[in-house]
Amino acid sequence: MTTATASPVLQLLEDRWDHARAATLDEPELLRYRSNLLGSDLRITNFAGGNTSSKIVETDPLTGEPVEVLWVKGSGGDLGSIRRTGFATLYQEKLVALERQYAGPNAEIATEDEMAAMYPLCAFRNNPVAASIDTPLHGFLPFPHVDHLHPDWGIALAASANGKAKMEEFNREFGHALVWLPWQRPGFELSLMMKRAVKENPGCDGIVLGGHGLFTWGQTQRECYMNTLTTIDQLGQFIARHSRGKVRFGGEATPARADREKLAAQIAPFLRGRISARHRFIASFSDASDVLEFVDSADAKQLAFLGTSCPDHFIRTKIRPLFVPWAAHEGLDALKRQIDCSLAEYRDQYRAYYKAFATRDSPALRDASPAVVLIPGMGMFSFGKNKTEARITGEFYTNAIHVMEGASVLGEGEVKGPLPQCAPGMDPASFRVHTNYVALPAGEAFRIEYWPLEEAKLRRQPPEKELSRRVALVVGGASGIGREVARLAAERGAHVFVADRNAEGAAQVAMELAAVNSAEFASCSPVDVRSRESIRAVLDAAALQFGGIDILINTAALFPATTDGAIPDAMWDETLAVNVTANYLLADEAAALFEEQGLHGNIVFTSSANAVVAKRGSEAYDVSKAALSHLIRELAVRLAPNVRVNGISPATVVKGSTMFGRDRVRASLEKYNIPFQESFSDEELRSRLAAFYAERTLTNKAIDPADCAEAILFLASPRARCTTGHVIPVDGGLTEAFQR
Repeated sequence: MTTATASPVLQLLEDRWDHARAATLDEPELLRYRSNLLGSDLRITNFAGGNTSSKIVETDPLTGEPVEVLWVKGSGGDLGSIRRTGFATLYQEKLVALERQYAGPNAEIATEDEMAAMYPLCAFRNNPVAASIDTPLHGFLPFPHVDHLHPDWGIALAASANGKAKMEEFNREFGHALVWLPWQRPGFELSLMMKRAVKENPGCDGIVLGGHGLFTWGQTQRECYMNTLTTIDQLGQFIARHSRGKVRFGGEATPARADREKLAAQIAPFLRGRISARHRFIASFSDASDVLEFVDSADAKQLAFLGTSCPDHFIRTKIRPLFVPWAAHEGLDALKRQIDCSLAEYRDQYRAYYKAFATRDSPALRDASPAVVLIPGMGMFSFGKNKTEARITGEFYTNAIHVMEGASVLGEGEVKGPLPQCAPGMDPASFRVHTNYVALPAGEAFRIEYWPLEEAKLRRQPPEKELSRRVALVVGGASGIGREVARLAAERGAHVFVADRNAEGAAQVAMELAAVNSAEFASCSPVDVRSRESIRAVLDAAALQFGGIDILINTAALFPATTDGAIPDAMWDETLAVNVTANYLLADEAAALFEEQGLHGNIVFTSSANAVVAKRGSEAYDVSKAALSHLIRELAVRLAPNVRVNGISPATVVKGSTMFGRDRVRASLEKYNIPFQESFSDEELRSRLAAFYAERTLTNKAIDPADCAEAILFLASPRARCTTGHVIPVDGGLTEAFQR
């Protein structure tokens, strides 16, 4: 772990450079190290945002001569986690020679996109890592080491109506020589603008890209790192000085509700369902203090409509979020009406935005639903194809909030004349301003959001899995069949919420699932399936975590056993409560959530071969499973057509089952005259019993939890879209259980 070093210059950030560690690294590893340090603090740059580079002398494998190689973060990489293999490497001489091929921004040939297609031809050592569109921005700067970052404080300056004047004030106050460039979409043209700016301003120590971000550099890796940290830290100090005594965002207009988390859990399924009209999305919720300060403010609606500024932001957040008006005295029914009304308006505006700027070569219209939803008094919902993307989208909009705040506090009255972000040839009226914050023109936003090069990046992403975008609530998931279902669902892309009476066991399984996908894709909670209130609490927790559920699976059951074989009335009642009534309660509560979502749902319960096989001594269990099998059919009828309800009917599953403790296994072995020794481990005893049960089937195979999990997830998957009201045997061919 890197230890922060005290610095007399830095007041807000930390110098995390470890000199002893850095001394052991070669230049590419120093670039990786520098990048990881910069990416470790979201105040410096956002996830997957920004680029770092180094120009390193290496031996050309073709000539054996020394040659300068540009190492630059590859397309789609993240500075905080990038490794040496994540950098694109290009012959520096070949890259800068491309200037001769470039005919300019308005030429009919040799466009910026065509220039990007030339970068692979410059690759050093046949490196397959895709070079990003920012590659020439690094290559054309005459410095060995370059950082291009999107710190909130830097973008706040870049997105201020008085940004250029404030940059000059900052230069005077802190002894910098930053240079301002107006807005220009990242690419080859911007790289030449930066090259000219450095040539025309000798001694400059950084570039502020209007509406975009910050470039800094250095002669060594360490110098570059410290120049970047110092500049960003001092920008933070500069904005903090301007913010003293100022009211943020026009002050509070709607007070935050004390029960906002509870209300968020209740509205989440409704909102998720409406957002997921075209594709299912996973939700993330935030009521962080900075989010609430913004969404509850007087300026929130107008600033939200303006949209974001930095390209890295609106690629994730779209051109703007959805702001849903909700008065302090209104309830959830009023909020639902506002969501429907506001969402319809948002989609109409988004389609109009696409129609206004799309060309024949533009990618097809994407989902018109928002990625971010702001609700005053409650907080922010953000959406993505998985939990990580949903969270990151929310983080990006939180960055945008900080940018709007910083730009607002830098304001000192109305700015006269053209905005500094407006480049020659651009329409000044296309830039919109509120409280000194300048949003990117809609046309420029479209050129980023629907850029074919960005589309190509999206297409390089791996295909989604069968259960991607779905949330599975696995009740009884701490052990046995439930644990195997949770694991297999995670492998197939599902987000899994594990619920069990054994809270510690549920938490352990959730931890195991983190190794399958991501820790963010799994969560857990204790549950008492006999209690409607407990079930509701679990559904609320899943809704707050992921936005709702798509699949309900219950494997929890009770097998009553006593030393003399007699079942007391209380045990009989408990067996039916857990094995029958609990399933009804689960389905009834889940049905209400499914109805709120308006999305197709799936329920799979676990019955038993005992439901049709009459045996001595297990009447309570057998009767409860027979009732459950019919309950499945009843629920299928009741919840059709939007919810499919099915079940599996396994023969005895000994492995991993909490119903087969050592005493019960021993009793069964004695009952069937199967020899064993007291020294045998629990697993050895279970194996003997499982082998005995297997011999009674047509396949002679012991039923494994994985066999049951496969059947359950088949029924829960789109592959079984026409199957409902059925109970599938998973019994190895148990002839006694054949339906007559």
